[in-house]
Amino acid sequence: MMRTRPLKVALLGCGVVGSEVARIMTTHADDLAARIGAPVELAGVAVRRPSKVREGIDPALVTTDATALVKRGDIDVVVEVIGGIEPARSLITTAIEHGASVVSANKALLAQDGAALHAVAEEAGKDLYYEAAVAGAIPLIRPLRESLAGDKINRVMGIVNGTTNFILDKMDSTGAGYQEALDEATALGYAEADPTADVEGFDAAAKAAILAGIAFHSRVRLDDVYREGMTEVTAADFASAKNMGCTIKLLAICERA
Repeated sequence: MMRTRPLKVALLGCGVVGSEVARIMTTHADDLAARIGAPVELAGVAVRRPSKVREGIDPALVTTDATALVKRGDIDVVVEVIGGIEPARSLITTAIEHGASVVSANKALLAQDGAALHAVAEEAGKDLYYEAAVAGAIPLIRPLRESLAGDKINRVMGIVNGTTNFILDKMDSTGAGYQEALDEATALGYAEADPTADVEGFDAAAKAAILAGIAFHSRVRLDDVYREGMTEVTAADFASAKNMGCTIKLLAICERA
C-alpha cells in the first residue's frame, strides 16, 4: 500500500547531472512512486546561480543557501551532485545529522573521507549510497556490497573513465596525437574544460579506492592508490603496442596482496 506522505528530496547541484536527476523525478514520477511506494517530491534545489533558467524546475524551489536546505528537517533524501571536497562534505554531514539519508556521486570525497561519512550515517541511523560514483550506468557497487558479500574477491580491474578511453581509442584507431585527440574530445563535450582529473588519472584513482575498499572490506583512501596519467602517451607508443598485438588503456586495478 502506497503511503500518502511524499518522499521529499533535496538536490544539491543542478548542472548536467543534477538537472537530469530533476528531469527524471518529474517525468517518471508515476513510475518512481510505484517502485518506492510513495510519491516523490522535489522539495528544494541548491545552486550557485539562481538566475539561470532551469527547464522543468519551479523557480520557487531554487535557493543558494544549501546549508539551510539540508537543515530543514523535513527532507527525507539529499542528492549531492556538486562534487569536490568542500562544501560537499559539510553539507552531507549536516544533512545526515538533520535526519536525511544521502545519495552522492562524489567519488573524490568518498575516496578521501568515505569511512568518516559512513560513521556519521551509522551513528545517525541513516543511509549513505553512492552507486553513481563509479560506473554510474552499470550496476557495480551494489553487487560488490551485496551479491558478492560472501565471496572472496582477489582482483577488480577495468576501464572506469570514459574521457580517457575516448582519447586513447581515437589515438589507436586514427593515429592522432594526444593533444589532437584531447581537442576532439573537448569539442564533442566528452572532456571537461580542465581535463586534469581525467587524463592524470585522479578520477580513476578515486574510483579504484572506492572499489578496493568495498571488494576487500578494508579502508582504502585516494592517497593509498598509485596513480599514473596518460598525457605522455604518444602515437609511437601505440605503434609499438600494435606490433605486440596490444593497445593502451588507462585502467583501475585493485588487487588483494
